[in-house]
Amino acid sequence: MLEPLPRRPCAVLFDRDETLIVDVPFNGDPDRVAPAPNGRALLDRLRAAGLPLAVVSNQSGVGRGYITLAQVERVNRRVDDLLGPFGGFFVCPHAPEEDCACRKPQPKLIFDACRALGVDPRCAVMVGDRASDVAAAQNAGSMALQIAGPHDLDRAVDAILATVNAAR
Repeated sequence: MLEPLPRRPCAVLFDRDETLIVDVPFNGDPDRVAPAPNGRALLDRLRAAGLPLAVVSNQSGVGRGYITLAQVERVNRRVDDLLGPFGGFFVCPHAPEEDCACRKPQPKLIFDACRALGVDPRCAVMVGDRASDVAAAQNAGSMALQIAGPHDLDRAVDAILATVNAAR
């Protein structure tokens, strides 16, 4: 079990690759999207608890010239078909060496997602597989849960719902 959250979440933000879906480096092909085991059912549990969901994702393959933003959008639509609906997909298309304000661990994607969902970033929780996901949440004043990959998504959902249920 993951550590309980310090306060009741008002929204859940997810990293995309190796969190919601199996990571295929620089994937531009929707047919290669493999969701987390029981992913739809897990996310539907969060939706049933009244939590809006969104995706925040670094997609450096665009900035590196490996894939196009249109391909990222097609993959995101496939993720939404398999695991959605989501309240939005918020993407940083820049390469790591670019000096942008949106690449995690910068908090801009989290702020953008929270604004779109109509929630305060301080009550949002970010779920991701990397230290940069956790750091982005901390930089935004949000809560964070780090998981070991899509096979671990159930532990994050259980921790979030335990906090939601304890707050009732």
